[in-house]
Formats: sequence, structure tokens, C-alpha cells
Amino acid sequence: MKQKQAKKKSDSWMDLYKRKEPEETEVELGKELPHGPVLFYNELVIDHCTNPRNVGEIADADGYAHIGDPSCGDYMKLWIKVASGRIADIKFLSSGCAGAIATSSMTTVLARGKTIEEAKKISDADVILALEGVPGRNGKCILSGTTALLEAIGDYERKGGQSKKNA
Repeated sequence: MKQKQAKKKSDSWMDLYKRKEPEETEVELGKELPHGPVLFYNELVIDHCTNPRNVGEIADADGYAHIGDPSCGDYMKLWIKVASGRIADIKFLSSGCAGAIATSSMTTVLARGKTIEEAKKISDADVILALEGVPGRNGKCILSGTTALLEAIGDYERKGGQSKKNA
């Protein structure tokens, strides 16, 4: 199966929903997004919403973030545990729509086992592609996973980048 490469990589996740030409479809993580707008949750998004991965708290976390949108009531808490410079464990709690829960779940799947520098590079587009698309109307809430991940990494780095076991 021949994979098509994008002519130009976009920095905006919204552009993922505007592609019309097959040759403009980005191929990352071995997947292609559907052509045209995504209007419904696909099976993978529904699975990550109804069976989210890495749910819970980490009592002795090395990094923590709590983000939210007071206007709609969505929030996300995310904890990371770092060992040998890698995210050894990651957990989250989220209150929000199906898209927010699914993207938060996928963010933790993508981040687990990555180095701190690799995890910092996980983008909203990476999460959307890994989920094979999410409805575009969920703009703000789908950003919560990657935003919380970056905040938790920032918390870890502000503490000197030391895991609690080594501190």
C-alpha cells in the first residue's frame, strides 16, 4: 500500500478537517484521516471514551497538572511518574465530553514510555491522527490532553526534573 505524503505540514489541527484532495492527506502513525469533515465519533474514539486508558491518580507523582474551562465545566487532572528520563507512568481524571475523555486517554497512551523531550513534541494533530479523527466542533476540549501533559512536564521540570524516588 503506497502512502501519500503531505505537500505541506500544517501547524493547525483545524486544517486536518479541511483537506479535500487525497494527495494532501498526511500520513502519520500509519493512519490516514477521513476526507472531508469528521461529523461523528468513530469506533476508536468511542472505545477510548467508554474504556479510557490510564485513568486514576499517582500518589507520588513527579509532575501534576490541573487544567479546565470554567465556562463549560470541563476539567482534566494529569499525573506523570518519570524514571530514567522517561514517562514511566501517566494517569488522568477528566470531566468533559466524549472527545475530551477520548483525546485525554490517547494522549496518555502516546506519552507513556516516551522521554520528556519526546513527550513535549506530542501535538494535538498527533492525538487526532492516532484516533483517526474527532469531530471538529470539539476544538477546546480536545486540547486538554496535550495541554495538561505539557503542564505536568513543566511541573516536573520546575521541581528540578527529579523523580521523587531519587530526590
